Order: sequence, then structure tokens, then C-alpha cells
Amino acid sequence: MAAGRAEETTLARLPGYLTHVALSFVKPDLIYQGGLDLSATGLQYPYSGTVLKEAIALLKARQPQLRVLLSVGGATYHGWDRLDEAALARLVRDLGADGVDIDFEPTDPRCVPVDGRMRCADDALSIDIARRLRAALPRPHVISAAGWSVGAYGEGAFADAPPRSPWRGAMLALLRSPAAEGLDLVSIMSYDAGPSYRPDQAFRAYRAIWKGPLALGFAVLPPANGGPRATIESTAATLSAVLADPKAGAMLYALRDVPPGPPGPDNPDYRSLATLICVTLDKPGCDVPMP
Repeated sequence: MAAGRAEETTLARLPGYLTHVALSFVKPDLIYQGGLDLSATGLQYPYSGTVLKEAIALLKARQPQLRVLLSVGGATYHGWDRLDEAALARLVRDLGADGVDIDFEPTDPRCVPVDGRMRCADDALSIDIARRLRAALPRPHVISAAGWSVGAYGEGAFADAPPRSPWRGAMLALLRSPAAEGLDLVSIMSYDAGPSYRPDQAFRAYRAIWKGPLALGFAVLPPANGGPRATIESTAATLSAVLADPKAGAMLYALRDVPPGPPGPDNPDYRSLATLICVTLDKPGCDVPMP
């Protein structure tokens, strides 16, 4: 959203039923010396760093419990071997944000079973990333991680869970390592995984290895691979299936995404999905409109 003033931004006006909002995406190898110059950070908001900082401050004044994270990486930024955690921590602090979300998406994961355990080409790198970011941003800063849809598959009861994918087990090494103690939240990118994928099964697979807060992801846009579309009915049913877990939650990707075609129960927009998730989680304030 183009905005000349902080109070006009979507960010500043978010409702209080959210617990975290992740601003995407920051380059792992960002260049940031200070002064709120975002030009080489990867962030591409249509306003200045000063306006972004002011919007975060306005949001936190209205919703002090809401944590603002910078999402690092994603599908397009891959400079993890040149991670500059000092610059990232500087940006977090200068913006008045609360931490980072690690969105590590290797293009060639090469995950294979070895003696009953999944091994991936970037296991050591993923562990090192989490360790270095926690060292740069000690608690109470928040460090969360976005996990691949099938990232906890490939072992034990989930050894043969569909679908087959090069990313099967991509999160297991990190989540069983000591570096996982530095994570505060894991969200599952439980979408764009094809028609055989079951988000509730993926949740159980992640829960088998990760005991902390765990959010099941829902996408606003239709899947690129032709899998099932998240409808109002299917989203409510899928989320309800995991709510017996006291640390279960939901992640919505992404605010301000606009699905093609007219909105409706079978083609919900981000506002409808946000309200539905709020109601399904039985949170207060679900009647507050999403900007």
C-alpha cells in the first residue's frame, strides 16, 4: 500500500487478535549501515524506512502485545552463505521491531534417508543460521522459523507420508539440534504441496520433533501446482483438527495478497481468512476489521 504517512499504512492499523506480523522479505546478505536506509535490505515497501519505523511504533502503541518480525530469505533471497547477522540485528533495532523470522528455502535441498534419518545438504547451514541469529538477537527478541510443508516428514511414523519431495525432512536436523532451543515459534508453510498433502498430518509430524508454539499455515492465493484451494470451509476444518494441541496456532500468508476472481466462500480474500482464523481460534476482537 502506498502511504505517505505512517498512520495510513496497513501495518499501523492491524487488529489486536494477531500475535505476530512478519515484514517480508529481508536479504540474508543485506547491506545496512544505519539511518533507516532500506535500499539494499531487500524490503520493498512503497515508503521510507522512517515511515516504516513510525508505523511499527504506532502499531505497538495500539497493540503492545503484537510482535513485529522481519522475515529473512523467502523464495527469492538466497544469500545465506553471506548472512550478515550484525546488519540484520541493527535493522531490527533501528526499526523498533521485535525479532526475525527465518525463511530458509534452499533451491537444491537434496534430502535423503540415511540409516533411518533424513540428511539434507544444508543441514549444517540451517543450524548455523539459527545459532548466529539468536546470538545476534538475544531474548527477549523473537526468533521464529518457517518450515517447509514436508519439512518434518521422512522418519518414524511419517517416513512415507505423502507427497514425495526433495524437501522431505528439511527441518529435522535444525529442530533436533541445540540451536532449536533458540527458536520461539515454528510456522508450517502447509500449502502449495499438491493434492495428496494433509496439513493436519504435517502438523503432527512437526509436533513429534518440536514441542514449542506451532502454527499451521494457510495461503491467500490459490496453489501454483494445482492442489486444493483454501476455502472458508476447508480452512476451518483443517485448523479445528489441530486445536486440541494447546500450543497450536495459525499463520496466514499473506496480508494484502489478492486472489484472482470475485471473493467468496470458495475464493476467500485475506480479510475473510483472517476473521475466520480468529473465530476458529476463539480469540476476542474478531469483529475488528482487517485493513
